[in-house]
Amino acid sequence: MAMHNDWWVSGWDHVLPRQGFPLTMLIGTASQPGFTGSLDDLLQEIFGGHWDMIGGDLDGALTFSWPDEEWDYEEAPEGREACEASRWEKFSAMLTAAGFPVPKTVRELSELYLTWGLASREETPEGTRWSMPTALPLPGDLLPLDTEITKRLDKIRWTMRTDPLVNTLINHLVNDLGEPQEILTSLDRLAAATSQDANDVRLALAELAESGEAQVYRGQEPADAERLEAHRRFRLVMDWEHFHETRMQLNLAGDDA
Repeated sequence: MAMHNDWWVSGWDHVLPRQGFPLTMLIGTASQPGFTGSLDDLLQEIFGGHWDMIGGDLDGALTFSWPDEEWDYEEAPEGREACEASRWEKFSAMLTAAGFPVPKTVRELSELYLTWGLASREETPEGTRWSMPTALPLPGDLLPLDTEITKRLDKIRWTMRTDPLVNTLINHLVNDLGEPQEILTSLDRLAAATSQDANDVRLALAELAESGEAQVYRGQEPADAERLEAHRRFRLVMDWEHFHETRMQLNLAGDDA
């Protein structure tokens, strides 16, 4: 099975019913070289026509929760049925406002994928061929998202953009410098040491400062990490106790990698 690399970044899993994830995996697999046929054909070939994760087959009903999951009453005290009804109300209103039909089955959702450009289907002499774009259209480009979802998706994309930059900087501070409490450095120096662009290091420092894991000073005065000049020196003061309390690190090396 193949999953589209852009699925998590795009944020569709926060908008669509739960079957959006396995449907995207199914279409991603159908898009691989060598396969021709319908999604039903692929479902039959891999799972014998029945896949619990997608709700059985393509004519299974869409839902926003997994039927066999233990319900979290602290997160959603209203219960499964009320939560499901509320999600459907919001989802239906959003699609209706944008002029799209509200899908009730996985098959109907797959047709919306074609309408939205998340997937393409072409009939060739060899049979039906599927494909997906390298970058998926964003939900906000097609649907009128509410403020809550918009903020959530913006945060997810920002975190996925900055986390690798933060991890690279932290690896340098931990593995190369041995967790110093304070260093005198510059963006240019950190960029050279981590093989990053100075702007990327600036973003990483800003994230560490925002989370309370680091402070940046020019002389004795606090400095704004986002306004640091690449060549100007500054003091980076780390709060490693806070860092280890709030972050989890996974180090793989040698034969364990």
